[in-house]
Amino acid sequence: MAFLKFHKKGITQEVIHHIKYRNRPDLAIYMGQLFIEKLNFSTAMQPYDMLMPVPLHPKKLRKRGYNQSEVFARGLSEALNIPVLNNILVRQVHTKTQTRKSREKRWQNVKDAFVVKAPENLINKNVILVDDVITTGATLEACATKLIGAGIGKLSIVALADAN
Repeated sequence: MAFLKFHKKGITQEVIHHIKYRNRPDLAIYMGQLFIEKLNFSTAMQPYDMLMPVPLHPKKLRKRGYNQSEVFARGLSEALNIPVLNNILVRQVHTKTQTRKSREKRWQNVKDAFVVKAPENLINKNVILVDDVITTGATLEACATKLIGAGIGKLSIVALADAN
């Protein structure tokens, strides 16, 4: 499920750019809280154990100073009272930007980029995977493949925006 629809030169693009490139993690937290409030998202029908943001490579994290998906997840966490775990799914490969790549090239770029640390902590757990923008789904698919392989119970996906 995505909260906003991404359009080039639209307000959603402006919000995403402020979060990612203009040092506005507070905006991502607010958007997570607003997402829960506006969509009336409830964990009552599906009990979730954790929120797991799509990780950034440490090099990118140092450059940006924060993971935009993680701060969005923190806003969701505050509204849902579900913990954010950011140290189990890790990005082990520094990949080139996905911008302007085809779906196939995006998949090739990220297919081996992620690894699950301590998979025993995920067995039968219900996980919400959190990303900032869904474009082709390649990054989410790569993460989901690793999480499912680790033995999670159920997987749901939440994103701030959908660019499809």
